[in-house]
Amino acid sequence: MIEVILIALLIAKIKGYNLKPFFKSWAMYPIFIYEVIYIFLQTTIFLGDYRFVEYASIIKSIYLYLYLIPIIKYKKYYSAIIGSIFIFIGSTLNNVAIKVNNGSMPVFPTLSYWTGYVKEDSFIKINDMHVLGNSGTKLKFLTDIIDIGYSILSIGDIFIRCFAFIVIFNVIKEVNKEITQIN
Repeated sequence: MIEVILIALLIAKIKGYNLKPFFKSWAMYPIFIYEVIYIFLQTTIFLGDYRFVEYASIIKSIYLYLYLIPIIKYKKYYSAIIGSIFIFIGSTLNNVAIKVNNGSMPVFPTLSYWTGYVKEDSFIKINDMHVLGNSGTKLKFLTDIIDIGYSILSIGDIFIRCFAFIVIFNVIKEVNKEITQIN
């Protein structure tokens, strides 16, 4: 999920926003700390330790709840509502893919085989809702097909991550606006 923050920072920088005040905001630090923990968890998967995978939905929920801190501090309620619509769309798309595929989310690793994130026996070791996709997969375009090397995303996952992008980008704008008003 670090890529969402990096993309938001890059676009904000391109648009001419100052990023220093954003990094000074205490409201973002729970999210930054979470990202460090998430990198640790991803590293454990690279090393073949899958014991945290069963908690993935809880971990994702905690991540999204942490965004309430900057939303409330900077009163980004409109951004949160728009982001929530993206979460709803993304969750719906994921649930459709899972439902039509007998309660499982098919995964189509490509780059992740090369990076070592997914190994041949990964789906045997991980006993969760993810299964290796095959020719019998229904609605393949809704399944986990977007392989970024350390995670395999679905279109629904992209929509869910839009929430984080919208909030982060708008917090950067708000922090810059506050700095401008002070000066």
